[in-house]
Amino acid sequence: MNTINDTLKMIVNALEDKKAEDIELIDISNISTIADYFVITNGGNRSQIQALSDNVEEKLAARGIRPKNVEGYNTANWVLLDYNDILVHIFDKESRGFYDLERMWRDGRIVDPKSV
Repeated sequence: MNTINDTLKMIVNALEDKKAEDIELIDISNISTIADYFVITNGGNRSQIQALSDNVEEKLAARGIRPKNVEGYNTANWVLLDYNDILVHIFDKESRGFYDLERMWRDGRIVDPKSV
């Protein structure tokens, strides 16, 4: 049985496997009902962003965990993987700076990716 921390660890490992940049975890469980965690990262180009998304999906699918929804994969400037309690945001650098989710959700608790 997978706990939310197990799933977070699998996501972080999958992102690190494909050299994701600046992985951030934000615990939003006390400030929102849309999810418990945001995972935010970026890639260097469209191919890397799609590879990051593919790797997360493949690693979690191997454990029977499938996203409820995937948005933005074809354009790959902001891919959203919805795993119910965990929302994974994979941006290109420009879009990450423009949308600045870390600032918008600053009331959430920052979690060190290495601690999960």
